[in-house]
Amino acid sequence: MKFTEKEIQELNTKLKDKTPLEVIEWAVANAEKPVVTTNFRPYEAAILSVCVRALSTIPVIWCDSGYNTPNTYRHAEEVIALLNLNVKLYVPKQTSSHRDVVMGIPDIEDPKHKIFTEQVKLEPFKRAMADHTPDVWFTNLRKGQTALRDSLDIVSLGSDGVLKVSPFYYYSDAELDVYLEENNLPNEFKYFDPTKVLGNRECGLHTS
Repeated sequence: MKFTEKEIQELNTKLKDKTPLEVIEWAVANAEKPVVTTNFRPYEAAILSVCVRALSTIPVIWCDSGYNTPNTYRHAEEVIALLNLNVKLYVPKQTSSHRDVVMGIPDIEDPKHKIFTEQVKLEPFKRAMADHTPDVWFTNLRKGQTALRDSLDIVSLGSDGVLKVSPFYYYSDAELDVYLEENNLPNEFKYFDPTKVLGNRECGLHTS
């Protein structure tokens, strides 16, 4: 799908009153190679459930840093089984055990933190996107998470031309709590992202 900035603005106005499922159904109907990415952080079951309702075989790209909590891994297994997800797993080229010896998890101010982020998150993500070459990328970005995400909307266009679709963009945590409960979907809050540390810090995937 090719859109101008004006068309993107018009789409966001049109889609703002649609349900997440309606947003995804619209995007899937106009996409050739849609994907959804996940890290199984809190509330991820919401977007995964509506994506598979719209397209049961949609590739679910999971870039696993290798540093998830045991709770997150158990949650991931539960959601994968519950929704019968078509998971495409991508992991760093070096094991976390090896990296722990070489650099550990560098502090944000440490120059090695950029290298760490590239190794555990950005490189696997770039590899996944190169393999799948999507034209539509479903994400669970929401307004209020970071300053960058506040500047986006339900649909936005990346510098690579991929249409990024965030169907729950205007949902609050409280609204998502209700959504998960109404749809009998699990959630898990014991989550750790070693590339962000702070909850309001960008990890790098959405900065382009």
